[in-house]
This record gives sequence, C-alpha cells and structure tokens, in this order.
Amino acid sequence: MHTFTVRIYYEDTDFSGNVYHAAYLKFLEQARTEWLRALGIGHAELAQTGLAFAVRDMQITFHKPAHIDDLLSVSTRLSEMRGARLLLDQNISRDGDVLTRASLSIVVIRLDTGSATRLPESLRSAINPA
Repeated sequence: MHTFTVRIYYEDTDFSGNVYHAAYLKFLEQARTEWLRALGIGHAELAQTGLAFAVRDMQITFHKPAHIDDLLSVSTRLSEMRGARLLLDQNISRDGDVLTRASLSIVVIRLDTGSATRLPESLRSAINPA
C-alpha cells in the first residue's frame, strides 16, 4: 500500500466550507501518480513508449467531509492485475478516520489508437514484483 499526503486549500472548498466533491478526484489522481512514481513508472516516460493509463470506471463513496487546512492521507492499494486492467482501492483519511472510499479500474491504452492493450511485462513486474 502506498500513502500520499495532501493539504486542503481554499481552492479545494465550496461555498459550504467543505471540500468540493470533484476535488477528491484530483487527490485520488495525485495519489495514483505518486504510487506509480514510487514504483519507478513516470507518466512522461510511459508516454514516450506510446502508452498511458486511463481510468475506466470508478465507484466512490463520500462518508464525511474534509475542510480547509485538513491534512489528509490518500492510500492506494492494488487489489488485482489482469490483462490491460489494474483494480485499485483508494481511501482518503484524516487522522485515521476514512472520509472517502474509491474502487476503480485503470487500463493501459495505446496513445496512437486510444485502445486498451495488455500490460507489458515490464509494467507488470514493476507494479507487482514476484
């Protein structure tokens, strides 16, 4: 499991003072990017090989709101890897209290066609070393 820390700023909130729901998607994306980076996979380098990751679907549940100045932890855990798809579970927490849960699948796509393609062995090894 990988953990990424994010601070809530005024720009992340809505008129009620709570974090705007779309901002959580940004935090989840940032955490996935840092998870991949920790595994040695950079988006720019991956694009040079003609590949990229794309979110295929996401289920998200908001349990409690976050607020300005909160320091949140975003965890990312690989639950399954098959074919072109990675299934991930992500949680956003404040002081150990889960605020948001997301389950999603991301796929590897070819940049020239936009179509899903099987995970190359080099990515499979980096993501889930034997």
